Amino acid sequence: MLIRKNNVIVPEKILNGLQTDFMGQKIHYFTKVASTNDIAKKFAVKGAKEGTVIIAETQSRGKGRFGRRWASPKGGIYFSIILRPKVSPQDALKLTFMAAVAVAKAIKKMFILSAEVKWPNDVLINGKKVCGILTEMSTRDDVVDFVVVGIGINANVNVDLFPEDLRSAVTSLKEEMAEEVDLELFLRVLLEELEHYYMVFMRREFDIILKEWRSLTKLLGAYVEVVSFDEKFEGLAIDVDSSGALIVKLRDGTLKKVVSGDVTYRSNEQSFSY
Repeated sequence: MLIRKNNVIVPEKILNGLQTDFMGQKIHYFTKVASTNDIAKKFAVKGAKEGTVIIAETQSRGKGRFGRRWASPKGGIYFSIILRPKVSPQDALKLTFMAAVAVAKAIKKMFILSAEVKWPNDVLINGKKVCGILTEMSTRDDVVDFVVVGIGINANVNVDLFPEDLRSAVTSLKEEMAEEVDLELFLRVLLEELEHYYMVFMRREFDIILKEWRSLTKLLGAYVEVVSFDEKFEGLAIDVDSSGALIVKLRDGTLKKVVSGDVTYRSNEQSFSY
């Protein structure tokens, strides 16, 4: 049921049986774009409805955090969702956690793979990155006008198509399953998970999402290196607070809140005192 050799996504096959009220009920499909997030923002400015999805077969300038390039070889799932939550910009940032939980849950449900989440926006399988998430927003009078959640998933991607310096850190569903997966079926399940957790978010129950996130991560309790703005430090990842910030315990016992940055797992240090 999961095998399909044709890696071209057919929107009609996603919609056939999709059990959502609004998420993915309108899909715009492109063979190639610079960035699905950029296209989604243009649609959002023109009044596209909440839940509208923009999917591309490939991206020439896919974006990651801090303006980094997201490699988008053929066979992946690259899409962006337009959301219109009436929340503060600070609260809208939590949607990255919502999306990460939804992706991990969909992977576990479909493939029984051990998907995990990594702060702030990655989904891993066996310690390797299979998905990245980029959340961008537009605000008006300190209230969010719209949010675009971009999701890139290495689905039926050959890992050797990635730049050589990335290959040891990435994987794909195809690689982990040893077979190609049905892209439309997976997207259908994922859109249903996204709507479920988005509605949890809209009920102001982010604590439920955080609880799910904590259950899906191996980061908490791990020794990590953090690069945040212009500083770099190491410590023990203790928790994620109600705003989504990572709490790291430094060698001297100080607790440091990290709101933005890159986190890398480090080997356990016997000399590190807590």
